[in-house]
Amino acid sequence: MAVQGGGGASDVLAAAYERVKWLAGSNAVVIFSMTGCCMCHVVKSLLFGLGVGPTIVELDQCEFGPEMRSVLHRLAGGRHHQAVPVVFVGGKFLGGIESVMACHINGTLIPLLKEAGALWL
Repeated sequence: MAVQGGGGASDVLAAAYERVKWLAGSNAVVIFSMTGCCMCHVVKSLLFGLGVGPTIVELDQCEFGPEMRSVLHRLAGGRHHQAVPVVFVGGKFLGGIESVMACHINGTLIPLLKEAGALWL
């Protein structure tokens, strides 16, 4: 599907941004991932182990994957050269594996998941 408009690449990035925003706002937990990425596997395993059923977007298998990856890299502030995994909880940008693991270790991850409606216990 082509994005309409005269902006070309900027229109495609805008569409990718809107898709990321919609996915993050429409689901309790979203993981933007790449198939075969070991760090993505770690985040998925952690959340599944906690009883969370996240929405998983495999960027290498979706239409605007490269553009969404670019958007996610910008959301992360360009701090990391690896743009995945990227996790949103309750529509809010949580971050990558470092942020997720830090929240898990310091005890703030489960309250975030409960507040987002991803956990009930």
